[in-house]
Amino acid sequence: MSARNEAELPFFFGPERALFGLFHASGATARKAVLLCPPFGQDQIRCHRLYRQLAQALATEGIAVLRFDYYGTGDSAGDSVDMDWQRCLADTVVAADELRARSGADRVFAFGARLGGSIALAAALQARFAGVVAWDPVLDGRTYAAQLDIMQSALCFDDKRFMVPREAADAAAQWLGFAISERLRQQITTMHVDGPTVPTLLLDSLSPDAPRRLNGFMVDAAMTRSLDIHTPWNDSRRLEVAILSHPLIQAVTQHVREAA
Repeated sequence: MSARNEAELPFFFGPERALFGLFHASGATARKAVLLCPPFGQDQIRCHRLYRQLAQALATEGIAVLRFDYYGTGDSAGDSVDMDWQRCLADTVVAADELRARSGADRVFAFGARLGGSIALAAALQARFAGVVAWDPVLDGRTYAAQLDIMQSALCFDDKRFMVPREAADAAAQWLGFAISERLRQQITTMHVDGPTVPTLLLDSLSPDAPRRLNGFMVDAAMTRSLDIHTPWNDSRRLEVAILSHPLIQAVTQHVREAA
């Protein structure tokens, strides 16, 4: 097995070793490290390759990285109906401590896309993040949940995916193919992320017509950067298409590298 593969060896950690992680070593004693907080559901699947590319780019810069899955997602224990917002925040704190222990770095940053960015922001103080990079974070849970409901309803009648329209009951309690609990629905619907509590860079790639309240969120406008290419988060025609963005990877890598 190559040294690189050993550095990417998967492992389980946390209470009852229920959380799955993948550590990207920096090749030397790291002064900085980045915890990659994943988004949920289809967003997580579509961003999987980008997260791996980002981890490799950061590791090449001498920055250790931990990718992980919240309880009930990905390769961690539990099913999607077990997902819980508060548990996601607690898992993020555990993952940040795990990254500190493995890397030896005292400055741990967080990156997250969509709800992953929301979680990084919400857990920032407890996880002792030195900074957060949030990519199109969800700041209004009610609007986000409503959009998922619209897309879920549209899928029932999508004749490009299903030869026969699905019954409403068959697709109930799901968001884009992932079973969810009523508890999680309520948690997301009432979720509200206040202003940043640690130094934050917000990367904006939402389309011009997408619901947004970013202007009222950031205190320092200089810490908001727009990406030229819009990300089709809510385009149901592209649910099976991976989300890739080299400008995003470059922006995150540069920001963490230059962070004091």
